Amino acid sequence: MEFLILIVSLLFVLAGIAGSVLPALPGPPLSWIGLLILYTTPQMPFNYTTLGITFVITLLIVILDYVIPAQGTKRFGGSKYGIWGTNIGLIVGIFAPIPLGFIIGPFLGAFIGELIYDQNNSKRALKAATGSFIGFVASSFIKFVFCMILLGIYIHTVWKYWNVWF
Repeated sequence: MEFLILIVSLLFVLAGIAGSVLPALPGPPLSWIGLLILYTTPQMPFNYTTLGITFVITLLIVILDYVIPAQGTKRFGGSKYGIWGTNIGLIVGIFAPIPLGFIIGPFLGAFIGELIYDQNNSKRALKAATGSFIGFVASSFIKFVFCMILLGIYIHTVWKYWNVWF
């Protein structure tokens, strides 16, 4: 039974790593749930500190995942139209049937939003859309690094208690 729990928890952690670059999957929450499942094994002492700290960081990263692309748009001179376009494009891009829609969506959303704001300034719209893309890449990188840290915690914990299980 413990082996099954180990496999399921590892699958959650790995799905979280995949979700750090695929917006359709909530990466850090999936990885954190994998840790939570790992700590439910009967032979392992429940580590409230590790789970508490990683939970707070997971919540912070989930919030920042929506803020960072919009801030990228703003930092590159985008207006509120561009920020709204980024957020709408992110949501539409997730469900779009085109490959890599989750990357193209925020970029196009910011670009279209800026063109709605000022039709005569396509250079500014392109600059704001580039900021949106950079924000998306930065957000994905942060999620990926955090999910890899959670994988490291998983591996360390399994290694530490390996002889207890088998």
